[in-house]
Amino acid sequence: MPITHDLDYARPGTLAEACEMLARAGRGAQVLAGGTDLVGWMRDEMVAPRLLVDIKRIPGLADVFVRGDSLVVGALVTFTRLLECVIVRQHFPLVREMAGTMASVGIRNRATLAGNICSAVPSCDGGPVLLAYEARVGVHGPAGAREVPITEWFQGPRTTVLLPGEIVTEIAIPLPSGAHGGCYVKLGRYRGEDLAQASVAVLALPERRYRVAFGAVAPTPVRARRLEALMNGRALDNALIDEARALIPQETAPITDIRASREYRAHMLGVMFDRGVRAAAARLSGGGPAYGTALI
Repeated sequence: MPITHDLDYARPGTLAEACEMLARAGRGAQVLAGGTDLVGWMRDEMVAPRLLVDIKRIPGLADVFVRGDSLVVGALVTFTRLLECVIVRQHFPLVREMAGTMASVGIRNRATLAGNICSAVPSCDGGPVLLAYEARVGVHGPAGAREVPITEWFQGPRTTVLLPGEIVTEIAIPLPSGAHGGCYVKLGRYRGEDLAQASVAVLALPERRYRVAFGAVAPTPVRARRLEALMNGRALDNALIDEARALIPQETAPITDIRASREYRAHMLGVMFDRGVRAAAARLSGGGPAYGTALI
């Protein structure tokens, strides 16, 4: 289906110019970066913006670099760039593992991590991993720059804290101190370009500390605080994993839709968490399956 409604297109050369355009147009404007979600929504008449503000000419938004103890991912950095980046491969293997599960090669070549969390669909791949890393989202708008913890970013399905006139400029992902191991487990209907039926991100840290987040099983990606509180400081064994699995229904609210039933999602979450936490702990110790190995 073609895009049939009228709209204006702008390609500003500076961040200030882009924010001014967006503020002037209000809710009738949309930012265009990769466009892999937005163009599909426009085609399906889910959104009908009066103005598209293409930010690809704005300098500085396509960079990946280290600042202090954080990896900084610019708003125009694609999933392919994350897969190819040496810094990500060496120090943020969980980010790279997640990026490798994102849709298809063609989509990864255009889709951006920033756009993924701005679309804010419950099944977004970036959400659980960024929650596990306790990332921060850099935003610029008419009132200046601000930083939003990823825990405050998602407000509901396809809803974020982003205000009219604001643009995401970067995502800062803190590098955990010391060694860490991670695992991203994504359940799909088939190998290839598909949204997650459910997803689990686990970060294993020294001193038996864990961070766990789920995707596609609640209105937003969610950090599993109850599981973490139960597990932290305790030896990982079958009994502890079973205790933690029993808490998953308190952290999630899966639904039945075209991709999976509520019951199937709930059951598979337990299986995915079991495999994911074991793999993350083994990787922390220098073993376990290689990053990128499918566990489901």
